[in-house]
Amino acid sequence: MSNSNSKTVLVTGGAGFIGSCFVRYLFEKYPHYRILVLDALTYAGNTKNFPVDINSYTGDQFQFWYGDVRNGGLVENLVSQSDHVVHFAAETHITRSIYDNKLFFETDVLGTQAVANAVLNHMDTVERFIHISTSEVYGTALREKMDEDHPIAPMSPYAAAKAGADRLVYSYMKTYDIPAVIVRPFNNYGPYQHLEKAVSRFVTNCLLGQPVRVHGDGSASRDYLYVEDTCRALDMIMHAKDDQVRGETLNLGSEVHRDMLSIAKDVIAAMGRDESLIEFIGERPGQVLRHTSDCRKIHGILGWEPQISWQQGLEKTIDWYRHHEEWWRSSLWMKTVPIVTQSGKREFH
Repeated sequence: MSNSNSKTVLVTGGAGFIGSCFVRYLFEKYPHYRILVLDALTYAGNTKNFPVDINSYTGDQFQFWYGDVRNGGLVENLVSQSDHVVHFAAETHITRSIYDNKLFFETDVLGTQAVANAVLNHMDTVERFIHISTSEVYGTALREKMDEDHPIAPMSPYAAAKAGADRLVYSYMKTYDIPAVIVRPFNNYGPYQHLEKAVSRFVTNCLLGQPVRVHGDGSASRDYLYVEDTCRALDMIMHAKDDQVRGETLNLGSEVHRDMLSIAKDVIAAMGRDESLIEFIGERPGQVLRHTSDCRKIHGILGWEPQISWQQGLEKTIDWYRHHEEWWRSSLWMKTVPIVTQSGKREFH
């Protein structure tokens, strides 16, 4: 395909949060790489997340394709041009999957099938296929930390759809030996994140002086990783030797869990607000009670570990939202979704 100093990387879902962060990371670090982005620009995708203005950019380093990852012909064409395929494209919001789940299964599973089939058809030229799964496939932790062998027990339609995609890629690795790696990131946070996610929602609500809503009693815990650490890990996986990562499943997390109430309090304290902003709402159906990563595997293989602490990442995130109100204000109406709670009450989550 390309020589060793010039690679073509296809990033599906590259207009979303983690996907666009990875695109910007590649664009800055590898100016000699060609980056192809495929994105359907659903509500969470935004061309303002790109490293260039696509209306005026005339260079060769970046190319945007507007389209659906379920479009087999389009995906086939783009994969045929690529040395590396990094597959982010998915519907990702747990609460929204409870409200309307059909699109989650269509995009997450059938879209992944289209990508995996294209990689299979071009195994002679595709060096690596990185499938971005999620820690949500594990469900609630059965032990203190969750390694890659933890049972898969998805607890929401979103998690079930991602579990289906995860296992589909696994089956292609076992059946066809495609050059794939499955990556399971735990919760990410940082700039450019849609307001439906907890940290970005907490931060912008504090900026606006609005209630900071916490599900249940706030005891549900998550493992949060700053998005730049995720991008650095993906870079290492993409450039690792084939026998190091091919066929592997790798967790990405901080190995520290924080309950959602403490996260809300940390955001409020960092922004100089009062805890009276906290408002408790009903527990979310399918709630995962605890998530803590075990990342010994990727550390052992590649030496990766997080470099940005929770406090540092939170400061960076808050600072970005303070100075980019024009980016997030237009999405305020999408911060909440109507659902029926476990008690049968209709609430906006």
